[in-house]
Amino acid sequence: MLKSSPNLPSQIRVSLGTAIYLGLLEGKIDVNPTTAYLMTYIEGKCTANCGFCPQARNSKSNADRLSRVTWPCFPFSSVTAALDTVVKNGKIKRVCIQALNVPNVFLHIEALVKEIKKQQNVLVSVSCQPLNCQNIQLLKNAGVDRIGIALDAVTETIFRKIKGDTAGNAYSWSHEISLLKEALSIFGVGNVSTHLIVGLGETEKEVTDIIQWCVNMDILPAMFAFTPVCGTVLEKNTQPDILSYRRLQLARYLLVYGITRLEQIHFNTTGKITSFKVNSDVLENIINSGQPFQTSGCPNCNRPFYNEKPRGPLYNYPRILSKKEIAEIKKQLVY
Repeated sequence: MLKSSPNLPSQIRVSLGTAIYLGLLEGKIDVNPTTAYLMTYIEGKCTANCGFCPQARNSKSNADRLSRVTWPCFPFSSVTAALDTVVKNGKIKRVCIQALNVPNVFLHIEALVKEIKKQQNVLVSVSCQPLNCQNIQLLKNAGVDRIGIALDAVTETIFRKIKGDTAGNAYSWSHEISLLKEALSIFGVGNVSTHLIVGLGETEKEVTDIIQWCVNMDILPAMFAFTPVCGTVLEKNTQPDILSYRRLQLARYLLVYGITRLEQIHFNTTGKITSFKVNSDVLENIINSGQPFQTSGCPNCNRPFYNEKPRGPLYNYPRILSKKEIAEIKKQLVY
C-alpha cells in the first residue's frame, strides 16, 4: 500500500492533458505534455481569494478548474503507477505540483514528493505560496528540485488589487519578494521561478521592469496571458492584446538570455515598447527560431493550452513553431 506516511493524500488532481497522456482517461490531445501537472486535492476551494483564480474561496467556478484547464481527481497510487512508464521512457521529464493554500498542505506536499521520488527518478517542481521560510526548507528537504512562487501581478498596486489585501488575502508584495529571496538562499541560483500574468492592467514597461528585476536576482520569470474564467472576480476582463504580448515575449527572451537589458529598450510615453536596440541580424535570427514565443517556465515545461484554446490564438506555443506561424508573428511584431 502506498500510504507510507500519515500525511500522504489518497487522491490528487491531474490536468486533463496529463491524465490523457498518462492513460488515466481516454481522449485526444493536440500536444503531449513534457511535464506531468498535478494539483493538491481537497473537497472545496483554496483559502486564498485571488481575483483571477477558479480555486479562489469566493469563486463560483467549478472546483476542478485551474486557469482554463480541468483537473480531474484520481487515486494517488494510480497516478504514480501511470507515471512510472512515461518517466522511464523519457517522455515525461518533470513533475510539477500546483499547491492550493489549505491547512497542512505543505505536509501533504512533503509526503507526495517523497513518495514520487521513492518510485521515480524524476525532477519535481512545486508551485506554491510558501508563507514562510520554514515551508521552503521543508520542500527542499523533501526532495523538491525547484520552487515557483508566483507574484502573478507585475506591480505592487496590481498585486494588492487582485491578490493582496484588497482582494481579501493576507498576501503582501513585500513578503512575496522576501520569500523569493529566501527561496534563492535555500534552493540556490537556477532553481527558483516566479509567474507573471500579463493582462491585468499593467504597461509593457512595468512588465519589463519586473522581468529585469528577476534576471538581476537570478529568478526565472515565466509569463502567462491572463485568461478570464467564468465564476471568477475577473471573468469579464479580456485577454491581453496579442501584439503587445508578442513584444513582451521577445523582451522577456532578450532579457533572460542577457542579449539586452532594460535600459537599452525604448518605450513611448504610454509604456509601449518601440525598440529593442538589438542588432537587426541577431534579432531576426532569434525571431526565426520561434523560441521566444514558446511556453516559458521551468525546464521541460510546455504547459499545453493553459492560456488558450487549441484553435488559437496561441499566446504560448507548447511546441516548435512552424514557418507559417513564425511568419505571422513577424507581422505582429511590426510597429
